Amino acid sequence: MLKSQKKNMQKIFARIIMVSLGAIIMALGLELFLVPNQIMDGGIVGVSIITAHLLKLPLGIFIFILNLPFIYLGYKQIGKTFALSTGLGITVLSAATLVLHNIHPFTEDTLLATVFGGMILGVGVGIVIRYGGSLDGTEILAILFNSKTPFSVGEIIMFFNVIIFTVAGFVFNWEQAMYSIIAYYIAYKMIDIVIQGLEESKSVYIISDDIDEIGQTIMDRLGRGVTFLHGEGAYTGNDKKVIFTVITRLEESKLKSIVAEIDDNAFLAIGNIAEVKGGRFKKKDIH
Repeated sequence: MLKSQKKNMQKIFARIIMVSLGAIIMALGLELFLVPNQIMDGGIVGVSIITAHLLKLPLGIFIFILNLPFIYLGYKQIGKTFALSTGLGITVLSAATLVLHNIHPFTEDTLLATVFGGMILGVGVGIVIRYGGSLDGTEILAILFNSKTPFSVGEIIMFFNVIIFTVAGFVFNWEQAMYSIIAYYIAYKMIDIVIQGLEESKSVYIISDDIDEIGQTIMDRLGRGVTFLHGEGAYTGNDKKVIFTVITRLEESKLKSIVAEIDDNAFLAIGNIAEVKGGRFKKKDIH
C-alpha cells in the first residue's frame, strides 16, 4: 500500500513539474518571440493576444481570465485530473507571461520570430499535453461542440482559428496574420513531435485479467463506450476478452493511469486514427 502511494505521489510530482515547465516554455515563445513582433497563436491564446493589444494590458491577465470557463468544461468532459493539470498550466503560463512582459524580445526579425517562436510554443504545449493537461481551451470547446454537431474536433478547431486569424489581419495587418498562420503550423507540427505523433483520435486495445473492471472504469471515468472482443491466446489456447475503445489525445494520459491503477501488467496498444464517424464514439457526460 505504501509503495503504491509513493508511486502515485511521484507521478503527481512529475506531472506538476512537467506541466509547469511546459507552460513556462510556451510563455517564452509568446513573450520573447511572437507577441513583440505581433505574431499570433491560435485558439484562446490568440483571442487573448488580440484583446491585450486592443486594451493595452498584459497578455497574462487575459490568458487566465478567458481560459477559466474551459477549466470547468475540461472537468465535466474529461475529468478532475485533466482540469487540475490544465488549471495549473494556465496559471503558470499567465504568471510567466506577466513576468516576461517587459523583457526585450530575443529577436525583432519577423521570420526568425515566426520560426523559433512557433517551435518553442509547440514544445511547451506538447509537454503539457503529454502529461495530461492543456494550455488552451479551444480543444476542450471543440470536444464539447463535437458531441452536438456532425463536425470532427479538428474541423471545429480549424473553423475557430480561421476566424481568429482573419480578425488578426484587421487588428494588426495581413502580413502579420500570414506569419501567424506559419507560426501556428510550425507549433502544431512540434506538438506532434513532442508527443510522438499524437492525433486527435486514438484506437485502444487492452488485454487484462481484470478486463471487466477496466472496461467499467473507462465508461465511468472517461465517459467512453467500450466494446468487448473475444480472442484466443495462440500459446495457451485460453479464451481472452479484449477491450476496444476510441479516445481523444487529451484523454490518453488518463486512460493509461486507469489501466495502470487496476492492472499494471495489462497489455495496452494505442494507435492513431485518421477519422472517426458514426457508432457510439460520442462522449457521454461524466460525474
